[in-house]
Amino acid sequence: MSSLKKDTNFDILYNMKTISLVFLSSLLSALLAVFIYRQLEPNVVIEPSESTSVKYVRFNSDTDMSLDIAPPNAPKDFVSASEFVTATVVNIRSESGGTFDFWSNSAFGASTGSGVLISDDGYIITNNHVIENGDRIHITLSDRREYIAQTIGTDPTTDLALVKIQEENLPYLQFGNSDSVRVGEWVLAVGNPFDLESTVTAGIVSAKGRNIEILKNEFSIESFIQTDAMVNPGNSGGALVNTNGELIGINTAIMTRSGTYEGYSFAVPSNLASKVIKDLEDFGEVQRGVLGVSIDEVDSRMANRLGLPTVEGVYIKSLTSKEGGAALAGLKKGDVIVSVNEVPTRTVPELQEQVGRFRPNDEVTIKYIRKGKYKEAVVTLKNRLLKKGPVDLALEEDILESIGLELRPLRDSEYNRLEVDYGVKVLSIYKGSLIEETNMDIGFVILEVNDEPVESVEDVVVILEDTYGEVVLKGVYEDYSGEYIYTFDMVE
Repeated sequence: MSSLKKDTNFDILYNMKTISLVFLSSLLSALLAVFIYRQLEPNVVIEPSESTSVKYVRFNSDTDMSLDIAPPNAPKDFVSASEFVTATVVNIRSESGGTFDFWSNSAFGASTGSGVLISDDGYIITNNHVIENGDRIHITLSDRREYIAQTIGTDPTTDLALVKIQEENLPYLQFGNSDSVRVGEWVLAVGNPFDLESTVTAGIVSAKGRNIEILKNEFSIESFIQTDAMVNPGNSGGALVNTNGELIGINTAIMTRSGTYEGYSFAVPSNLASKVIKDLEDFGEVQRGVLGVSIDEVDSRMANRLGLPTVEGVYIKSLTSKEGGAALAGLKKGDVIVSVNEVPTRTVPELQEQVGRFRPNDEVTIKYIRKGKYKEAVVTLKNRLLKKGPVDLALEEDILESIGLELRPLRDSEYNRLEVDYGVKVLSIYKGSLIEETNMDIGFVILEVNDEPVESVEDVVVILEDTYGEVVLKGVYEDYSGEYIYTFDMVE
């Protein structure tokens, strides 16, 4: 019995010693590994990028700098913002002749959507597609008061519209700064999905500068803020706000296969929207300043060929006119635009958004890369007719209508099939017009007007505007070989 007890005590002591040795060995190994890593660890320095906003950096002294990690509007509570914003979002019902528009929940001749009060005297911003086919626009406020709205102006190129009701002392939203919006930051979407009044959903910003090719217009600007805040038909024209309750976007579209929300919603940035709305209020139409360039995205092959530091920027394929702002400022084919007024333009949508915020005759500073070197140019923007001042956009239609033409730009596939680098296509010819008298057929591709190559509809308009007397149109047909020439006389 005594022998058994001694053996047991020995086993216990032996096991404890073994465990202690294993533990001590593991601890020493861990400490040694940490020591070796510390000796070999590289020195890493994190510097803010050029686009880092000063408001996120706090300088304590000449030698000490600390960063505020959280965004300034990091959410603690959505209640205050929700209560304020819902009072400014309205329901819109646009009665029309019976068209159907899924995006704005349309049926039986009535399109429904949302809008946002942006002034205390009744100005409301919404989407163009919510009201574009409407003959009578009904507005219902959050307190259920109803009004008939007047259309102030619309802009299909950004899918925005401005309407007004006759009322005063209304709650309204201030425009926030969409440039300061950061991917990953919390946002709220407020609207009327499926005719449910004042619905609030929350999500984060998923991306910026998105182009989803939903706006079918030659001068469309798609640089959407993408979020995962739930948006459905009827939300169109509603508010996208940050947690401070500032308007940072106008909800416009969703990407879906089922017809309802699947995780992707898109909003027009507030900085672009505010400029468009100001134009609609002042002129009744948007005054778009243009650089006068044809552009393309930069890919990895192009970046390698041009010796670019990153696969970013906007490549200038060509100058649309020697009288354009870019050409007069010294920009050339092959330059890569990297910023506008110090705001980075990594993609085509980002460049279009930045330039789209300015009017004709505004000056912008363009930073670009040419042969591996950074350069700057101050460009005076012109309007679509290559003039400096505001333009009556109806002039383009008036000139073409006066001679009996409707034109559109060529598509990429048509450039390839026709083996041409420029040109515009004839969509229709009016009866009894000057063009009909030339015996031109629909589908004719105009390559030159008075021996000047034309790359856009605007090129044609500019030449016709300055021409008195004979006009010579040269071009081709897709299904017939050879060059065709048509002539007519411009009438003052």
